[in-house]
Amino acid sequence: MSNPKPDLERAIDEVVASYDGPEEINNLESAALPNRRAVIEAYHHLTQVIFMGFYSLRSLTRANLRYSVSEHLYPAHEILVDQIARARCYEESQHRLAPCAQNWSEQVVLRLFHQLPVLRRVLAGDVVAAFQGDPAAGSIEEVVFSYPGIRAVTAHRIAHVLYQENVPMIPRIIAEHAHSETGIDIHAGARIGERFFIDHGTGVVIGETTEIGNDVKIYQGVTLGELSVQRQRTPERSGRYKRHPTIGDSVTIYSGANILGGNTVIGSGSVIGGNAWIVESVPPNSRIFGREREPQPREREPSSRELDEPAKPLGRQPSTV
Repeated sequence: MSNPKPDLERAIDEVVASYDGPEEINNLESAALPNRRAVIEAYHHLTQVIFMGFYSLRSLTRANLRYSVSEHLYPAHEILVDQIARARCYEESQHRLAPCAQNWSEQVVLRLFHQLPVLRRVLAGDVVAAFQGDPAAGSIEEVVFSYPGIRAVTAHRIAHVLYQENVPMIPRIIAEHAHSETGIDIHAGARIGERFFIDHGTGVVIGETTEIGNDVKIYQGVTLGELSVQRQRTPERSGRYKRHPTIGDSVTIYSGANILGGNTVIGSGSVIGGNAWIVESVPPNSRIFGREREPQPREREPSSRELDEPAKPLGRQPSTV
């Protein structure tokens, strides 16, 4: 049997040499970058705290609740402070962000933790909206344990807090982790109101500058996206401009609908039917179903000779026997 080691060593040398090229992915400063697995570990600690009674491995009482919460928030604090600092320092080293205060990352994490009671209240409303909006839901517990929409929205509400703090990279890591698990793609920058319900969820896309009101329900395959435009933003998001639609309160959007553009507003109380294509605003309480019929080319009128000719049979004629 031939020795594969010379070929293997040559392949390794070729891979190493490829890092000398000009490609953008040839970054060797990985020690300064945040660690994706660590970020996801911290995120899971936070979801445990939000839904403690659903995910705890021990019996919970008011007597041991504080200890159980501390068990998750202490490691989450340590991980997030480090990972956020890494992300920020790296962006500063690339001159994409201005220097910040030395303890900035810790202050961000503490502000996030102080918002956890609010996030729990809002997510409780999302869970109830899912239960009330889906006749197939057997219980609140079933919704929390098994509904992908709840998992995606939980990740979004955490990521959005960090996005508002101008934390680089970390919000997108959390959002894309939820995307990979649920098939629901919500950008961390999207502003989503209370009692939000995504039914089924597969293929839902919600863009960065989307604004969604309260009591909105959307189905699988819905896109709240942008029209095709060129990149105009700056690294610090100071050039953030409205590219995605605004959805009013109490709107229902059925599967496969595409609502696009930063100037598009769906008025409150509207119902958008499946596979609708909308790039203009609609007033409140509208009912939009399907796509508008596209104008067809004007057909040529038949000549007088063609009118006098007998009609030609279409296809094979039936037997008269």
